[in-house]
Amino acid sequence: MFNLPSLHQIALMLPAIVIGLTFHEYAHGLVAYRLGDDTARLQGRLTINPAAHVDPVGLVLLFLAGFGWAKPVPVNPLSFTGDMRRGMLLVSLAGPATNLLMAIAAVVIHLALVDLRLPYFTEIMFYIIYINVVLAIFNLLPIPPLDGSKILAGILPGRQEWLYHLEAYGMIILILLVFSGAIGYIFKIFVIPIVNVLLRLAGIF
Repeated sequence: MFNLPSLHQIALMLPAIVIGLTFHEYAHGLVAYRLGDDTARLQGRLTINPAAHVDPVGLVLLFLAGFGWAKPVPVNPLSFTGDMRRGMLLVSLAGPATNLLMAIAAVVIHLALVDLRLPYFTEIMFYIIYINVVLAIFNLLPIPPLDGSKILAGILPGRQEWLYHLEAYGMIILILLVFSGAIGYIFKIFVIPIVNVLLRLAGIF
């Protein structure tokens, strides 16, 4: 069931996973803060310190099963200065959008520094690109409690009560998607093409 990576792979993947999770959660907190919600800052989550965001169990499962999580940044939409629904849409979009920006940044960094021939540099940049695209696409799935469900709720008219009711079963649905192989099919359609384009742009083959 589990495909345990080698210690060498873990060493290469760890920076990418920690960076991806940290900036994903930080982006949620930062956008909420800009919209008037001080909750993340008061709880010490408005930081790029990985210790504030990485969940040890979720991190281990990412290596073991390719499915894990970080500590969710607390958000209180009642504190938003503008429209609450629009605010939650922006906060939810911030995480996946930041992951995509991190992947693009890795492309630029690789192009700028590849001639220095740093040890394992290309491998680390590969994982930063790949894992950040995975995090972006995975979190865009419209399944509670993923960001995609909140984005969908913000786009569709009405209160979308069915999404809130679905949240009680969200984790079960995600586990079934992962272990049934359905998530792999989704990644094949969306993740692999995006990763391949970015790798070609970065000159990584």
